[in-house]
Amino acid sequence: MAHRVVVTGWGVLSSIGHDAKTYWQNLTQGVCGIAPARTIPTELLAQNIVAEVKDYDPLKHFDDRGAAPMDRVAQFGVIAAREAIAHSGLKFDGGLSEQTACIIGCGVGGQSTQDENYKRLYADKAKRLHPLTIPKLMVNAPASQISMTCGLRGPAFVVASACASATHAIGLAFQMVRSGGVPVAVTGGAEACIAFGTMKGWEALRVLAPDTCRPFSRDRKGLVIGEGAAAIVIESLEHAQKRSANILGEIVGFGMSADAGDLLAPDAGGMLRAISGALSDGGLNAADVQYVNAHGTGTAANDETETEALKRAFGVHAGKLVMSSNKSMIGHALGAAGALELVATLMTVRDGVVPPTINYLGPDPACDIDCVPNEARRMTVDAALSNSFAFGGLNAVLAVKKFS
Repeated sequence: MAHRVVVTGWGVLSSIGHDAKTYWQNLTQGVCGIAPARTIPTELLAQNIVAEVKDYDPLKHFDDRGAAPMDRVAQFGVIAAREAIAHSGLKFDGGLSEQTACIIGCGVGGQSTQDENYKRLYADKAKRLHPLTIPKLMVNAPASQISMTCGLRGPAFVVASACASATHAIGLAFQMVRSGGVPVAVTGGAEACIAFGTMKGWEALRVLAPDTCRPFSRDRKGLVIGEGAAAIVIESLEHAQKRSANILGEIVGFGMSADAGDLLAPDAGGMLRAISGALSDGGLNAADVQYVNAHGTGTAANDETETEALKRAFGVHAGKLVMSSNKSMIGHALGAAGALELVATLMTVRDGVVPPTINYLGPDPACDIDCVPNEARRMTVDAALSNSFAFGGLNAVLAVKKFS
């Protein structure tokens, strides 16, 4: 038996808000979280524009003992998961903790811990490192720390597929609930990779924007690295209704594919297969969808290729389709991007407000789908997609609907 899968809670920590409500307010108002880096040394960086979680103080969320075993990335994940669980009203007692999955996306793990310890080892010639170095930097730490902090004793693991990590994680959690494997899952993504060494690596790829992120715009110059976390609580409809939960939206489909082509260059065919897979899995026709939360990185190749894939997937309906890119405000949070963007997509469906694509300078003829430039738009959205397309040609797309 296939179960309907509904969303009953969400939590967010981002460059434009430390909770879901503030995040949504700032998204719809076009607030930009992109600014010069504050948390890392920048004198040796050629490009120091990032989307950091600003004014973050771990001691507002953890005591000294609680924060010490966790890198910034795990702290972010725990904060978002706590908010999502509180929002859902779930209590993990009576055996529910053993039936709740914790599936989290994370692209690279504890980069601050790794960076700090490499400096101590190679520059400072330290003889020994902190005994918790490995548990802090391991990529599965966010799922482990969320499960321990929140008392989740069911299946728990991290999915790592670069920029598609969170969307893959949420998609797998969705499939587990839909199939009846578990009645409840806490799922999402976390990333905190704004570390000096990591940023030098991104510089070497020559894909970073020197000023800001301008998805689908003429004169766009690249992406901006972001960070943060988002989590959602999903349940079978029966489980949610039995406890009279407040249902925020419904996940109906999941599609994924691999390009099996170039390591870095996006492929419209691979994107198309994931988009079409999500539509088919969700029982949606092209005309049923009003909005796409685009991957929209702001690089020349990605935005053009994503537009092509959407036009191929939606055909004549692409002329009526609306899309926007949250990355114009929150940067590219890599392994957390899909979770931050899915929460925004669910909020769009719930409230009938499409967040804008800000920093837009004018149309690019190769990106000719309406991208809601610079100002939010009120419109009815009954069904929407959230796209994630990763380096290595790994594609994942989620389909959501207004609950009825």
